[in-house]
Amino acid sequence: MNYLQRLWWQYKLRTHENLSLFHHYSGDELVSIDCETTSLNPNHAELVSIAAIKIKNNRVLTSQTIHLKLTPPQSLNSDSIKIHQLRHQDLHHGLSEQQAMTQLLEFIGSRPIVGYHIRYDKKILDRACLRHFSHPLPNSLIEVSHIYYNKLERLLPNAYYDLSIEAISKHLGLPQTKRHDALEDAIAAALIYVRLTHGDFPDIPSSKNAHSY
Repeated sequence: MNYLQRLWWQYKLRTHENLSLFHHYSGDELVSIDCETTSLNPNHAELVSIAAIKIKNNRVLTSQTIHLKLTPPQSLNSDSIKIHQLRHQDLHHGLSEQQAMTQLLEFIGSRPIVGYHIRYDKKILDRACLRHFSHPLPNSLIEVSHIYYNKLERLLPNAYYDLSIEAISKHLGLPQTKRHDALEDAIAAALIYVRLTHGDFPDIPSSKNAHSY
């Protein structure tokens, strides 16, 4: 969201309870977010779970996390269950989408959002925010795969790299976590961000992972 868009939303929401989300953030924390959904199509996917963890300077604050499970959406089927392993019975006591989004917004505030393929998550979260609060998420976005790629590109231009979260974590010497679990993926993205912004960048990957055009 650019400066003019933010001003427009601030005016439109001048009496809205979520107005503070659109104020400029001047702190030193970020929030890593990941969502599990019923589809890979962000225009139709419904939320199954949401997780977020705070980052402060070079620390991932594992004591400050949320992991929200939602009531089973109508589009939850066997294909999506195979990916995130969340069945209807696992979500029986889940939150409504509005309850989950309320808790998420309270947790992240106006902090910048970090993630892997974060624009996918944001588009789904924007749809939910618009449904329940009549506004999108205003938070600035930080895509960890872009930071990683830009660092590699400076060292070896015009090369192809495996930008999967598994390959990035392996190259950076980070632990391999369980995939398609919202909290584990949020932690993985947070660790990648901290490693890329506060640590030394490792040697170029082997030829198995990098190929010049």
